[in-house]
Amino acid sequence: MRRIQTGRLIALLIMVAGISTAGVSLHGLIERTYALGGPDELDVPYVPTPESVVEKMLDMAAVTGSDLVYDLGCGDGRIVIAAAKERGARGVGIDLDPERIRESKENAREARVTDRVMFVRQDLYNTDLRDATVVTLYLLPSVNLEIRPKLFKELKPGTRVVSHDFDMGEWTADQIAEVDGSMVYFWVMPANVSGTWEWTMPGSTGKERFVLKIEQEFQNARGTLTAGSSEMPVRDVKISGDQVSFTVDQAAGGKAAGVRYEGRVNGDTIQGVIHNPDGQSEGKGWTARRDPSTVVPIDNSDEIPL
Repeated sequence: MRRIQTGRLIALLIMVAGISTAGVSLHGLIERTYALGGPDELDVPYVPTPESVVEKMLDMAAVTGSDLVYDLGCGDGRIVIAAAKERGARGVGIDLDPERIRESKENAREARVTDRVMFVRQDLYNTDLRDATVVTLYLLPSVNLEIRPKLFKELKPGTRVVSHDFDMGEWTADQIAEVDGSMVYFWVMPANVSGTWEWTMPGSTGKERFVLKIEQEFQNARGTLTAGSSEMPVRDVKISGDQVSFTVDQAAGGKAAGVRYEGRVNGDTIQGVIHNPDGQSEGKGWTARRDPSTVVPIDNSDEIPL
């Protein structure tokens, strides 16, 4: 993708700061700077991702023939072309530079993958990403933060996101790798499990009601589980895609024992298995339902600095 030159970046930031204090929206400025019309006008010159980095990005995302890869700022199309030619995936490349789109289409013809890829001249902010299973990026730090809310809004849990050189601010990467001097960042889109969940289980005196309250930020979460009159903290919470798991130290035989809950999130339902501490007995099924009014955003989109 294109990368801004250091001197121009400093000048741009000074200009942005001045406009910001005047109360003017920055989105249009950032967008215009990022997407000027032709090769002679680009303030963010095109820099292709090295082939070794392309391979690493596809490896980290574990791209296969069942994937649909969206490359935002596709340049000459090399990422989606490699995904199609080497992994059998389908791909969509998005770029605003008409010369890059023309070049991408020609490269796809030469690679004989035109039946599996397409290239669209379009603003990435207006691109519908809901069908993507993998999203690849080589943008700018500011642009990554600009589109982060869009990723959380549109991408399904489990969608993989890979970025060359630039991270996503406080959204910590699940994996980081270095290839030939370049950094590669990888995330799995987490399900939003924030809010209040309830279910019942058979108990010694009949049905026992459980209430799970979760606070979540990106893929990190904490919370409490209330069973009857006892409130217990949950620990070791893991959220990866639509899979969630956590441990609760519940009283058993006069002492606390770690009970592991595992489940799959489907909207406002979690369905899974409870594993007993002994690891021997068969796990019990559980199904929790969430009060939709308790869901909150998990991406801190209101706190993104411009």
